[in-house]
Amino acid sequence: MMDESVENPDVDRVSLKSKTPTKDAIKETLGTLRQRFRGVTNGPFSSLRKKRPKTSSEEAPASDDSGSPNSPLSPSLGPSPGCGSQVNSGSSFQEQDEDGPDAGPQSSKALGLSKKYSAMSRLRSTIRRGSNKPKIKHKSSTNDESSSEEKNSEDDEQEANQEMPETYTLPEIPHTPLSVMQINKLIETALLEEAHVNLLALRQEFQREQEQCGEDSTMELAKKEKDINLLYEELRNKVMAIVCDSDKEVPVPVARIIQEEEKRAEEPGGLAGSWMEAWREAVVKRVQVKVDSVPLDSKEQSSSWLAVYLGHLGKAIVEDLGSVKSVVRWCYPPSFRVFSTYVKGYHTVVGQHLKQLEEQVTELRDLYALLDWIINKYKSDRIMGSESLQPDMKDESTDLQLEESFLKQLQEKYCCRVKEDISASLDRVIELENEETWRNSKPPQKEDTFLDSQFHMDIWTKVKGLAVNSGKINAPLEQMVLSVSLQELTNFPKRFESEFKRHCGAVEPQSLWIQYHITYINSFAALQEHMEGYKDTCPGEVEGFRREVKCLIVRLVQVLEDQFKEDVKPYLRGMMVRKWLRSDADFNQLYSHTAQLSQHCSVMRPPHAQDVANRLHYHVVKEYVGQLMKNNYSCKNRKHEKAATKIRQQLGKLANLFEDMKSTQDWLYPVGDDLSDIIGQKNKTNIKEHLEPLVKHYPDFSRRHLVAVMNFRGLLRGQEHQLILQRLTELKKKLDGGSIDKSRVLFDDMQVTTNTDCLSVVPLPCLRNLLPDH
Repeated sequence: MMDESVENPDVDRVSLKSKTPTKDAIKETLGTLRQRFRGVTNGPFSSLRKKRPKTSSEEAPASDDSGSPNSPLSPSLGPSPGCGSQVNSGSSFQEQDEDGPDAGPQSSKALGLSKKYSAMSRLRSTIRRGSNKPKIKHKSSTNDESSSEEKNSEDDEQEANQEMPETYTLPEIPHTPLSVMQINKLIETALLEEAHVNLLALRQEFQREQEQCGEDSTMELAKKEKDINLLYEELRNKVMAIVCDSDKEVPVPVARIIQEEEKRAEEPGGLAGSWMEAWREAVVKRVQVKVDSVPLDSKEQSSSWLAVYLGHLGKAIVEDLGSVKSVVRWCYPPSFRVFSTYVKGYHTVVGQHLKQLEEQVTELRDLYALLDWIINKYKSDRIMGSESLQPDMKDESTDLQLEESFLKQLQEKYCCRVKEDISASLDRVIELENEETWRNSKPPQKEDTFLDSQFHMDIWTKVKGLAVNSGKINAPLEQMVLSVSLQELTNFPKRFESEFKRHCGAVEPQSLWIQYHITYINSFAALQEHMEGYKDTCPGEVEGFRREVKCLIVRLVQVLEDQFKEDVKPYLRGMMVRKWLRSDADFNQLYSHTAQLSQHCSVMRPPHAQDVANRLHYHVVKEYVGQLMKNNYSCKNRKHEKAATKIRQQLGKLANLFEDMKSTQDWLYPVGDDLSDIIGQKNKTNIKEHLEPLVKHYPDFSRRHLVAVMNFRGLLRGQEHQLILQRLTELKKKLDGGSIDKSRVLFDDMQVTTNTDCLSVVPLPCLRNLLPDH
């Protein structure tokens, strides 16, 4: 039975009387269109056919005696409002219709009905727009009327968002098709369904003729086959152009043509290749056009050109997929998996696009922006995880389709740029230190009472910033960045030391030169402490950096110690001589330099200050006491008592200084008292009673050391001399049970000058034999 609108054109005239139809007219027309569109979804033009509709699996009907039937037409023949620009491809056909495209009655009828249904399609859009306009509520309106209007609006929206059924009924295929040029004209004007059914009719006609001819194909048949192929190519190109160019709705025939051709793929006369695959390729092309349409500024226009571009690209992706989700997907049956196809298309196209874009990226910030966008932002709620794309994205992958090695190469490129950036920053640190400090002989600043240069904070801030930002992308990249940063940092101590020596080798005054050394001991120690925080992430690199810093600090400390030793050397040589006994000038100089050392240690960070104090404490005591072992002076006329008092007082004053420096060499403190007790004894027979404390405190004190001490006291020979040595031997045997602590060796490191007076060591019985009475 004919559709109501076809039999009674007044229906269309009523609905088209006004551009702004009344509410009742809208409701009435919507009801009519719902029934009509349901008929269309169950099968295009099912309401227009007089005969029983044939499915795609049935044969084409035989020809009536009355002539060719009118070509069935669809309400969606005209171009859809959302189709966008369409490509008109002109191909030369070998066959031309003699009467022209308008000669046949079928063509005029088809075009007439097409215009009629194009108007109906426009009416549907008008009604939709009218139903979406805000409604004016009169004061007399009731709540029931408002609820009814809202319900009707929801029904309209649900009606519009219904999926196209998977099954359909193929329109009746005319027994006698239109001419080749007429079909081509239908394709050019986007009357796709009419073109398709006539092309199917032409294809069936070709199949019948081919069966009749058998193997003896004529030139005319070959010509017809070529024309069919050309028409199919035109139809496919047109269909795919519509898919490529359509941002909104896609005409219903597009999906049905693809479905039908997929079913007939094995029949003769069709195109090679899958129509469904061609549709997917068209979707990818459409996505490519969308991606290419995003504006891209040059580097010269904006320093943040890439970050801005990626932001626009993400926004365009979300908007386009939102349009696919809300509009385009309803133009296809579920089997097309439209949303999924578009998502995969974006994964592929964007992945390829970023590969090309990466070649232009050289700056560190741009590489970071690209990595962050690929790894995080693309799959975040800003783009693929957007709330507006849910729940359709629930079962979809959110990962870009990238070449296997691309991401790895991009990360390596980023890390190389990080290494270059770190190296440049370290060079700049040295340049600033020279410009602001060394060149102007500027005294270093103090931080928490310690001498300090802020470059360690600058370096730490740089490395930490790179690590933290990289960690925001992912943990493996953070580890890679830390690794290359620490590797580059490992070479920094030697580079800094070399430049420091070159610029500050002869800095005056000496106190400023010492302050610089202490400053860099503190600064590199602080830098090492900062880097220790990464030992769990990069243990090997941290250990390498720790080793280099330790070596540098040892060298800097050694320079300070050597300088101090050189400064006090002449004053230590002035101890235990005749001048020393009369004057304190040399000791005062020694004390003054040691006091300066104490001040330097007070601005040096622990533990290095304590290490310096310990080593120099040992050096001063050893060198001071060592003067006793050189036999430079021998006290006479009871001067040994004055000498003992002086030794006790001077070593006591030095001990107080080193105690202030937090020296832990407390085992050195008793040596002054122990030696003074031996040297200061009025009665030499009492010396034996004061040997034990010295031997207990310093097990390495030996016979040769005792001989040197007694020589200084003035006890050079005699029986008492021998008895004292004998007592030492007894004490050494008595205390020999305990092992000597090698960390507390004092006297073994002292050089003892041998006394050239051979009689001083000759035993007393031997001396008696030399007397005249014997």
